[in-house]
Amino acid sequence: MKRRFSLATGAALAALTLAGCSTGVDTGAQAGAGKPEGGIPRPEACAADSKYVAVALPNLTNPYYVAMKKGFETAGQAAGFKTEVQIANDDDAAQLAQVQAMLQKKPCALALNPVKSEPAAAIVKLANDAGVPVFTVNVTVDDAALKAQGASIVQYLGADNAAGGKQVAEQVLKDLGADADLKVGFITEPDEGPVVARDKGFEDTIAADAKAKVVAKVDGNVKPDDSLAATTEILQGNPDVNVLFTSTGPASYGALQAIQSGGKKVKVYGFCAADEPLTDQYPACVAQEPEDYGKRVIEQISAWLGGAKPEAQILRPLKLYTKGQTPAPGEVG
Repeated sequence: MKRRFSLATGAALAALTLAGCSTGVDTGAQAGAGKPEGGIPRPEACAADSKYVAVALPNLTNPYYVAMKKGFETAGQAAGFKTEVQIANDDDAAQLAQVQAMLQKKPCALALNPVKSEPAAAIVKLANDAGVPVFTVNVTVDDAALKAQGASIVQYLGADNAAGGKQVAEQVLKDLGADADLKVGFITEPDEGPVVARDKGFEDTIAADAKAKVVAKVDGNVKPDDSLAATTEILQGNPDVNVLFTSTGPASYGALQAIQSGGKKVKVYGFCAADEPLTDQYPACVAQEPEDYGKRVIEQISAWLGGAKPEAQILRPLKLYTKGQTPAPGEVG
């Protein structure tokens, strides 16, 4: 299990592609070689009656992606698309290979939820070279890696992650007091851009309490078992921790399991674990709507095909749940 708090290098994957001529989000500001006026490539496949849309997701062990897959498939069918969803089982190289195989089938568009932010730039570059527009969802592609690849995406759609972290911290201050003596531990994932944004939103907001101190951060790897082990580690090394900020749903679930088995009096605040009721020990969480995200990406692709100019970034609000409530099915961190 990882414990180093640094971004994973995508060098091995990046070496598979060469740098090009555009960077960042391309929503039509640039027109270049191989691109129509407006800047976004429009593959010949987009003229087909049943348009093929490729979708790449990280895993189906996290209920988040089960819900997102349903959103893509349901909305794709409604739009008349042939939607293929490939699952990478949390393997960056596997996701790159899956996308490469789907690109050979000449899709109209690629919807990409990266396994990790930095290696995903190589995947985007592959799609760019194939003339296929990339719509990203949930996990951002690292901007520096995109620039290094000379790659560009059309759009990012996902949660307003910084605002979500802020929401959670505000609830901590409301519940425990604006001057509470807080010793905070983070169960996080430093290789995913959205999670880093959540952590920053929480940390910036909790700083309003002069007595609040972040004492440790460990990597839960967005997996319940890894998060359980990471929580055990952080509590053993920092027995004064009284609040855990869990910045993913699997981290919340793993942290709760660790605390309940260890009998620790620690409160867990974070992004919602699937179907987990809020209690005294788990007083508040914020939830995304991944099924809706998948649906909205398909709608964005459909609108673009109809002549609309895609927004570079669409940030969705998060739902706050508090003690006595349970997130609705499919509403998770």
